[in-house]
Amino acid sequence: ATSQGKKSATTSLPQLGLSLAPAGNVAGAGKRGVVIVAVAPNGPAAEHNIQSGDVILDISGNAVSTPAEVRKDLTGLQQEGKRYALMRLKSGQTTEFVALPIGRA
Repeated sequence: ATSQGKKSATTSLPQLGLSLAPAGNVAGAGKRGVVIVAVAPNGPAAEHNIQSGDVILDISGNAVSTPAEVRKDLTGLQQEGKRYALMRLKSGQTTEFVALPIGRA
């Protein structure tokens, strides 16, 4: 039986090569967004220079604050037939936009 306690602090998105955690759970990340806690070396995220410690602030204009919201937004984009997700990332003191492919089979 699985416990109904608190869920694991991180969520994995293997199709993108990302592991995520809410920013509030990661020291120094601030309160907004979802922190990338791990990047698979050969995944789509690594190919787009996304690094551990970067913070996803929004996806296609929708602010995100939990890994579940990231997953929901990505699933919604895929269902709409979109092949890329435009993510606004905070990396250190800079903010950048990254178009990450989500349509890979």
